[in-house]
Amino acid sequence: MKELIEKVTLLQQILIARATHRHEESDASEFLRLRNEVISEQNLKKYIPSILKTSRTLDQYWEKIKQKFEHYAERRNYIYIEFHPLLEYLENSDSVPSDQIIANVIKNLDSSYIHTTWSKALERRTVDPEGAITIARTLLESTCKHILDEATVTYGDAPDLNHLYRLTAKQLNLSPSQHTQPVFKQILGGCTSVVEGLGALRNKISDAHGQGKLNVKPSSRHAELAVNLAGTMAVFLFSTWELRNESIVES
Repeated sequence: MKELIEKVTLLQQILIARATHRHEESDASEFLRLRNEVISEQNLKKYIPSILKTSRTLDQYWEKIKQKFEHYAERRNYIYIEFHPLLEYLENSDSVPSDQIIANVIKNLDSSYIHTTWSKALERRTVDPEGAITIARTLLESTCKHILDEATVTYGDAPDLNHLYRLTAKQLNLSPSQHTQPVFKQILGGCTSVVEGLGALRNKISDAHGQGKLNVKPSSRHAELAVNLAGTMAVFLFSTWELRNESIVES
C-alpha cells in the first residue's frame, strides 16, 4: 500500500509540474508508466481522478488543463482536489498483508472472473457489507468449480456451495473422513464448518435473498470476516491443488 501511495503522489507531482511549466522530458514516459499501473488497480476504479481517466498522455492532459484554468494556482488546486479522494482512500485503507497474499495466489490463475471477484470483495467490505458477503461466497464457489473443471470432475448444473466443497475436498484429499489422525480430522472439519458457515451467513444476512419484517443488516466487520475467510480458504484450496499437480508431475 505504501508503494502505491508513493506512485499516486508522484503522478500528482508530475501533473502539477506540467501545469506550471516545471516539467522535464522524462516526465512523459514516467506519467504513462505510473498511470497504467494505477488505472489497472481494479479496487481503485471509483477513486481514480477524472483527469487520469481522460488523459492517456501528458500532452493530452496539458491541452485540457491549459484550457480549463489560466493561472498556476488554479491548476494546482484543481489537481489537489482531484487526487484527494484517491489518496485519502489509500491512506485510510484497511488493507492487511493477507489481502496481498491472497491476491498474489489468485493473480496466477487463468481466470479473469476470479480475479474480478476477489477485487470486488475487497472493495465492498466497508462500503457494501451485504454485497461483499455475497461475493465472498461466489469466490469460494468459483474456486471449487475452477479446480473441479481442471480435474474434469462433473458437479451438475446448479450445485450449492456445500456440494461443491465436498467434491473439491474429496478430490484434494481434504475430507475429514479421508484421514485417521485426530488433529487432521479436526482441522479439516473446521474448514468444512467455515465453508458451511459462509453459505449460511450469505443466506441469512447478505443481499442474495429477500428478508422479512425482522431483517438483519450486516456490518463491515461481518463482511471483513466473510471475505477474509473466503480468501484464506481459496488460497488453501488452490495451493493444495497446485501441490498435488506438482507431485503427479514429479512422480
